Amino acid sequence: MRPTSFEIANPKRAERAVLVGHAGRGSAGAADLERSLDELALLADTAGARVAGRLAQRRGTIHPATFLGKGKVDELKALAIEHDVDLVVFDDDLTPAQVKNLEKALDRKVIDRSELILDIFAKRARTRESRLQVELAQLEYTLPRLTGMWKHLERQAGGIGSRGPGETQLETDRRLVRVRIARLKRELEAVERERETQRRRRRREFRAALVGYTNAGKSTLFNALTRSDVFVENRLFATLDATTRQMVSPDRQVALVTDTVGFIRKLPHHLVASFHSTLVEAIEADLLLHVVDASDPAYPAHVRAVEQVLEDLEVKPRETRLVFNKVDLLSDEDTNAGLAASSPGSFLVSARTGAGLDALRRFVWGSAAEPAADAARTRARTAAAREDES
Repeated sequence: MRPTSFEIANPKRAERAVLVGHAGRGSAGAADLERSLDELALLADTAGARVAGRLAQRRGTIHPATFLGKGKVDELKALAIEHDVDLVVFDDDLTPAQVKNLEKALDRKVIDRSELILDIFAKRARTRESRLQVELAQLEYTLPRLTGMWKHLERQAGGIGSRGPGETQLETDRRLVRVRIARLKRELEAVERERETQRRRRRREFRAALVGYTNAGKSTLFNALTRSDVFVENRLFATLDATTRQMVSPDRQVALVTDTVGFIRKLPHHLVASFHSTLVEAIEADLLLHVVDASDPAYPAHVRAVEQVLEDLEVKPRETRLVFNKVDLLSDEDTNAGLAASSPGSFLVSARTGAGLDALRRFVWGSAAEPAADAARTRARTAAAREDES
């Protein structure tokens, strides 16, 4: 739809935001905070906000009422006024009481990292499944934070006598949200049954899944390996939906490769739970290719974050290999040698230039041809047949 002359003359101003973080004691905590705030800035940019400033608190304890101490709240208010910001984004989860107290003190909208990530997921969701998953995560996050200002999801059905005696407006709102959550879970169960039918047909094939930190280049690598055209953008969470394509060798050896949603530190647990059905592709894979952005100095922390999420999901593949992507951005060969030495069995590739991809393809095809992989697929086919019989 083309913009109107009014919209051209009066463009909507991007929300201006101040980022707020809390560091532990010592230099290590300060360094971690800077990296985390850098990542929060990328998240804010992905959501469409302009970062106007930052504020860090380095006291040891969190204030139970306002997260920050009184002096820092006053400093934050002055910073918000100075930069004329609309939004204050905290790098840590806030309690409902903290959000309420901060908004009252700052006279600005206040959100935390989880809410920002949920907003990005809502913006990026394309398929029916991902939209259901995101809405479910948002409602489960919002339910304990409801106030009487909630806008109803739908009109209350039933008319006179449908509400219990003495039910307050807030209780009505909470009941409506719980009803909607239950409905979304039923719809997701139906979608999951359809997914399970598709997976059952694929269990006889060797399956590899790409996992990794968001913006590590998984989708670019996926396109390079499978000659696909999955959407790629140099922003966080460009891809939310799992996509599976064939990778066929010259001698007709077939491997199925799946691109999955990226992970991030402090990933909201509601999102992990809601996207469980999507991540089943990784859970059931014969081979996990853990894609790492080799050009990011903080990649060891990213590796640990991904491994923690996989552990929470109880992902235990037969084999996992690190794939260091974006090696074309590294400055010298010594760095490449250092990566390989620190992670034996890993692959150094560039999805953009194609460097190292032939070796990775040969490894995947070789894994697909191994007798152990054939045995695993036989067991999967037997299990699927028993499920069909039952």
